[in-house]
Amino acid sequence: MGNANTSPGRREGPLLIAGRIALFVVALVVGLSFFVPFMWQVLMSISEVADVDLLTKTVTPPEANWENYPRVFNHEQIEFGRYFFNSFFVAGWVTIIQVITCSMAAYAFSRLQWPGRDKVFLGYLGTLMVPGVVLMVPTYAIVRYMGMFNDYTGLIIPVSFTAYGTFLLRQFMLTIPTSLDEAASIDGAGHWRIYSQIILPLARPGIIVMAIFAFLFNYNAFFWPLIIVKDENLRTLPIGLLAFNTSYGQETPLIMAASLMAMIPPVIIFLVLQKYLVKGIQLGAVKG
Repeated sequence: MGNANTSPGRREGPLLIAGRIALFVVALVVGLSFFVPFMWQVLMSISEVADVDLLTKTVTPPEANWENYPRVFNHEQIEFGRYFFNSFFVAGWVTIIQVITCSMAAYAFSRLQWPGRDKVFLGYLGTLMVPGVVLMVPTYAIVRYMGMFNDYTGLIIPVSFTAYGTFLLRQFMLTIPTSLDEAASIDGAGHWRIYSQIILPLARPGIIVMAIFAFLFNYNAFFWPLIIVKDENLRTLPIGLLAFNTSYGQETPLIMAASLMAMIPPVIIFLVLQKYLVKGIQLGAVKG
């Protein structure tokens, strides 16, 4: 009996080892697929314009030219620092407004009882099925009519409301016991106090996840700022990178250096808030 019980484990041993080796190989290949383009970008950012074509044909790194990085900020025709500020300013305000509006809407859809609530929510959620490009023209017309064209308000207000954020926070709030609301109501708390002092703290993981997604999405936004902004002082980073394509040619090393510096804030945000991001995704997967 003892041999019968242990023999299957012995037969599975080599299979488990082979599976782990295969998993390691797959993870290594996937890791290299991300690492190699990044290293190529780093080498390109410290090369001269004359070395760009050579670098595409050989893996030998060129002589390092770290002056490309300060040249990005000291460029005579490109205000890269201004682009950095605009991206942070716009993404930050959009994130703040989305957190406020989506959390309020999620509270109304999850904690309040009112006629037609679920039907209204389904209609609200149905807007996610509409491609953003379809709404681009009417949104642009409204922005022009309201005098927000080529202005910070045109960059911020139209993208400050999202059905996805409302859905995400609603799923988190539905998992909070309603007994907390009832106990607070008995103590004399109104909806605003319940929302601000009870629901929001308990929904913090979902709020942090939504804030991260909102900031990164708007920090990297390209199409809407491209059509709504004409003034160079209002350009965001994705639009500002296009300025390195001059009439005298493409300044590829400067583009790569600027792109690497633009990647620093999202990486820092992820490293600082990754535990909240993972926790929020796990809670959403389990509770949703």
